Amino acid sequence: MSDDDYCLIDATRPPKADGPPYAECVLCREPTEYPESYKGITLCPVCEWQEAQRTACSG
Repeated sequence: MSDDDYCLIDATRPPKADGPPYAECVLCREPTEYPESYKGITLCPVCEWQEAQRTACSG
């Protein structure tokens, strides 16, 4: 049984970048792990973890 079996929220993530340039985090403007060319919301590892804590499945 995987972690995905416990939560029904679709948490698709953008592809990780092979190297710079990196996209900026939409919350704190720090570099993320994602390519600058990615269109959409990108979060740095710290903000991504904090967002996951806020939206975690309960139960």
